Amino acid sequence: MEELIAKKYIKALKSNSDVASMENIATIFSTLAESFKDDKFVSIIANPNINAEDKSDILLEAVKSANSNKVNNLIKLLVENKRINVIPAMAKELQKDIAISTRIYSGIVSSDSDINNSLLEELSKGLGKKFDSTIVLTFVKSSFNGIKVSVEGLGIEINFSKDRIESQMIEHIIKAI
Repeated sequence: MEELIAKKYIKALKSNSDVASMENIATIFSTLAESFKDDKFVSIIANPNINAEDKSDILLEAVKSANSNKVNNLIKLLVENKRINVIPAMAKELQKDIAISTRIYSGIVSSDSDINNSLLEELSKGLGKKFDSTIVLTFVKSSFNGIKVSVEGLGIEINFSKDRIESQMIEHIIKAI
């Protein structure tokens, strides 16, 4: 539900903005979204005893360095409509929208064994060619027994499980006998 509301606000933002200003706004909202991971911040923002003006002042102070009337007005509008909780969804949707506009996506490679940078670059180039985009992959060590590549913006998830390949080889050998 929050994503739908966030998309409406983003659509309004996009109407008079270029890609560079949208990237700046996305950075601002991503930073604000990080604040929502702090329990103290959430308890203040969600507290019904704190009036809307104080909440607005807190959020405006957080985005003061951006020096953007568009962002300030949007923050005021979100507070006025009691939609402050939409900010993390807006940050996520802004990132998706910018990725679609610029055709630059980021993804994650997960594995239990280390993967060097040259392999990551090779995977990035191959996927980028396949999807006519620029894909930047980062490695995250995990407990997955194999390799998993996921690029959320494109809806791609590819995985090669050592266990699955092993079981398929055994099945193939049994069928051959």
